Amino acid sequence: AKTMAEGSNPRYIDRELEMKYAEDKKGNPRTRGMLVRRFTGDSTPYSFPVTPIRLVKEWPDEPPFKPEDFFRADEIDDGSFYAVPRLVYHIDEPAVASLTQYYRNNIPAGSSILDICSSWISHYPLEFPDTMKRISATGMNKLELMYNDQLTDYQAKNLNVDPTLPYDDNTFNVVTCVVSIDYLISPIQVLQEVNRVLKPGGKVIISQSNRCFPSKAIAMWLQMNDLQHLELINGYLKYAGGFKDIKAFDITATDPGNRYNDPMFIVQAEKA
Repeated sequence: AKTMAEGSNPRYIDRELEMKYAEDKKGNPRTRGMLVRRFTGDSTPYSFPVTPIRLVKEWPDEPPFKPEDFFRADEIDDGSFYAVPRLVYHIDEPAVASLTQYYRNNIPAGSSILDICSSWISHYPLEFPDTMKRISATGMNKLELMYNDQLTDYQAKNLNVDPTLPYDDNTFNVVTCVVSIDYLISPIQVLQEVNRVLKPGGKVIISQSNRCFPSKAIAMWLQMNDLQHLELINGYLKYAGGFKDIKAFDITATDPGNRYNDPMFIVQAEKA
């Protein structure tokens, strides 16, 4: 059944964004407008099954990872790589829609949410800015975060330089991370921080597809398939500590025309 919000929302929202890119000799700003299309995740022809995935890998007591597991083909400063805003989607519309619907069904109204590794969109349902207590974000690019109209507040932050989250203990009900954990070189430390800022009983929702920037994803990620990625995230959560009830789901949308679309997976856990 569709919610009232879902049933009344448009499928797309087109916005014109203005970016200042320089100043002329007199100091006047030079700007450029660009039209961006946002997928709302609603009013689509897709259906959204949620299929549990059993995580079976037995992880040893101590992390088995080697430093080279976290090497990237491009070790140039991430700040340079992400300096120019990318106002595009890195997953297709069915994958976006499946994540949006999952959030709607699994994040209660009145929650305080943190989106880490965020950008110009957070994939939350359109009503979330009105129904949630707070929506915060950290991400690499300040301009992209400025364009994210779902946020209450944001802080530009490179978690590969400093994995510390700039928030107090026990602040958020939910922390989300969308198709980005594969870029983190200190994922266990970041998840320890996620645990710290979550309230007791709070939830982390990590989503993953099979898309990435290969030059920036860590080496061992590139050698793994989709199921191995989910097992790896499960391992990260176990080594971070303080999490329970770790679950994985395949939430890949079904297209009525049986066309290929990007897969979408969830690994979620609760703060113990």
